[in-house]
Amino acid sequence: MKRTTALASILLASASLTASVGAQAPASSRANSGADFSARCEALVGQVMGDVAITAATAYMQTRTLPAGPGGRTGQMAPHCLVEGTINQRIGAGGVQYAIGFELALPVEWQGRFLLMGGGGLNGSIRPPSGPVAAGTRDALSRGFAVASHDSGHKGSGFDASFHADQRAALDFAETSVRTVTLATRALAEGFYGAAPHHSYMTGCSTGGREGMLASQRYPELFDGIVIGAPAMRPGHSNLGIERAQVLLNATQPANITTPAGITPAERLVIDRELTRQCDGLDGREDGMIFNVAGCRSFDPSALACRTGESSDSCIAPARVEALASAFAGAPFYTAIPWDTGITFAGAGLPGYLPVGQPGVFGPANASREMDIAARINALDWDAVGRLTDTAYWTNLSTYLGRGSKLMYFHGVSDPWFSALDTWDYFNRAREANGAAVWDDAARFYMVPGMMHCNGGNAFEQIDLLGPIVEWAENGTVPAGLTAARPDGANGERPLCPHPQYPRYVGGDVDAAASYECTAP
Repeated sequence: MKRTTALASILLASASLTASVGAQAPASSRANSGADFSARCEALVGQVMGDVAITAATAYMQTRTLPAGPGGRTGQMAPHCLVEGTINQRIGAGGVQYAIGFELALPVEWQGRFLLMGGGGLNGSIRPPSGPVAAGTRDALSRGFAVASHDSGHKGSGFDASFHADQRAALDFAETSVRTVTLATRALAEGFYGAAPHHSYMTGCSTGGREGMLASQRYPELFDGIVIGAPAMRPGHSNLGIERAQVLLNATQPANITTPAGITPAERLVIDRELTRQCDGLDGREDGMIFNVAGCRSFDPSALACRTGESSDSCIAPARVEALASAFAGAPFYTAIPWDTGITFAGAGLPGYLPVGQPGVFGPANASREMDIAARINALDWDAVGRLTDTAYWTNLSTYLGRGSKLMYFHGVSDPWFSALDTWDYFNRAREANGAAVWDDAARFYMVPGMMHCNGGNAFEQIDLLGPIVEWAENGTVPAGLTAARPDGANGERPLCPHPQYPRYVGGDVDAAASYECTAP
């Protein structure tokens, strides 16, 4: 392989760089085009820079259509040079080969910005580096960002945790791959374009949201703005809460039933009707969506219960209502769950939060009627990887905020994995720790009613936070006038209000965002 001294020097120097505010990259940079761009892209193949090895580099001079992903969805990537590579390739525990695999999309028309994409699940695979999270209909690459994605240091799928056997792989997943990949790929972008990115951003949801949180907490100089969606900030605790909900419901069944309890179709209708009665109109319209999220925290589940004690088409047996009330109220180890229209969701993708028997939110549901909560919490307390990955506790962001960097959080109110109220609790604890004035000048939180985990459900889930955070970080333009839409365009648009405000209908075309005003509860 060829060794490139100039790029190696950039990589070594990058370790001491801060987040690149004030760098001298032009506001708009066309990195040449046509044959010259292709040649310079493909010349990267085989180069080695310290621990970084480029294994492939391909120029896509036309819009590139991606293979179908989950649910058959496809995507497109604007013209770019796709750089593929590894960092710190080695043989680890058990003779397994490890490396941080990454991809970097260098756009033909670069606007001087860099974006790191967060991962998902336990990572283990590299997602196409387009930067789609919270970017509305126009991803980061199409806006001229250089975009990097990575596998966090191991290969695997879904929730394969076998890489925990290797210390370095476990540490890379827990936190260090974020910094390692950012420094390496930013240096590659600088070498390719001849100028450093003038601003750096990160977006992610779920595990990617957790990675965004840890970046602001542990590497405060890396980014000028981070968009954090539905962060997996303490999944051990949320998993325990889901299991507890199932166990509580199981205990309401006759003793001779040994299968996991579920919510019947009739019970779902009862819950939906009561949610409509108590909460739907709190935002000025009854439309099947609960936009006044804060107002619905007063939802009284006791109204679901039958007076006779027997379930019917219009009510639910009191013992089952009591179990649901306890599950949604939370426990000392985890926060409350919002009552929202998506909790009974049974469409494509994830089911709603309410335990539905098989397959359950996390796969096969258990049929147990009791659990040793104290023992399980003790196990969480002594889970080394969990303690390092959890990002729910560190709230001192003085360095990050002191640089003028911004944060935008979003969370689906009907998320069945992680409670939106847990993320909201972190947001408020961070506000208290850093001071209200400083926090309010740098952070916003958006609830997305009806949305499941990161997307899906009956929701206005198509939102653009990337554009607003760029304007906020670079020009001081405070986010205002944000809108949300459904992916299919149905029912027009709604304002996206910083929580706890909500879009209240004030009259006019019900499908026009202008017919709603952000209102305090």
